[in-house]
Amino acid sequence: MSTTVTVIPGDGIGPEVTEAALSLLDAAGAALEYDRQLGGIAAMDAVRDPLPQATLDSIRRNGVVLKGPMTTPAGSGFRSVNVAIRKEFDLYANVRPVWTLVPGQRYEDIDLVLIRENTEGLYVGVEHYIGLEGDPRAAAESVMIITRFGAERVVRYAFEYARANGRKKVTLAHKANILKCTQGLFLEVGETVAREYAGEIGFEARIIDATAMQLVKDPYVLDVLVMENMFGDILSDLMAGLVGGLGLAPAANIGADAAMFEAVHGSAPDIAGTGVANPTALCLAAAMMLDHLGKGGPAGRLRRTIHRTLEDPATRTRDVGGPATTAEFVAAAIRNLDR
Repeated sequence: MSTTVTVIPGDGIGPEVTEAALSLLDAAGAALEYDRQLGGIAAMDAVRDPLPQATLDSIRRNGVVLKGPMTTPAGSGFRSVNVAIRKEFDLYANVRPVWTLVPGQRYEDIDLVLIRENTEGLYVGVEHYIGLEGDPRAAAESVMIITRFGAERVVRYAFEYARANGRKKVTLAHKANILKCTQGLFLEVGETVAREYAGEIGFEARIIDATAMQLVKDPYVLDVLVMENMFGDILSDLMAGLVGGLGLAPAANIGADAAMFEAVHGSAPDIAGTGVANPTALCLAAAMMLDHLGKGGPAGRLRRTIHRTLEDPATRTRDVGGPATTAEFVAAAIRNLDR
């Protein structure tokens, strides 16, 4: 039976990598129907709203979204559509796995998962300017918000993810040595939840900066990592660097009633329309979406063909050292499906 999912192509290279992912989903036998909607700059251009009501209604109706990259203006303009969707549908767990996909990188056999709290921390957007001596923007203040409820559910999600996927250890990364209230609460809750899984799944707490060093020095001692919003955003990019870059990094945003799947990377407007974008991250996000929908067979086929295509230097895109265009990568991946 076919399943309908909301598709938001986004802007920049978003439409290109989205069409690539949809082509591979169809070729892999995913049996999906696509409810195409607007978001980001494309929506602003069309209807003067970066997140139209029609898009929200579609997500609410279908419960699953495949979203291409979107541009978020820096400093001014509309706030992140990604963050808005996460908040609107309470997509509290951001799951960002990285695997070694391209042979010959600095690290081999990387297999890590970062689970990032998605709705709290500094990304709640509680901030304002403070005027002094006639300067209305003399200072700016941002508020980090951590709740016991929010911390508990994302840490529990990390342990349940580890249990469901045969993982051995959860590392909670924090800055409780300095931010004793907010990060202290996150750490306290994490230690409490961890006791429920004692003897089954290991647990450790590491200071965030030391965790960053450890990821570079010896990433193999880590397994599943969990942390608050901004720390997770930064360290997941570092993790992508271990395996070749953001072009290889997918993400899932999971809530109780909805889920959104996307590439970690941005909209790369500088290469939009040139046909050289790497669609791997969104294709792997699409495979995560298939797992979420209970379509494990097509998900496995999709992952295997991506791996096979990246093993061949001739069919890699230029960001990972190859000569292939987006279209050539997709054509090779479709050929590799039945190998």
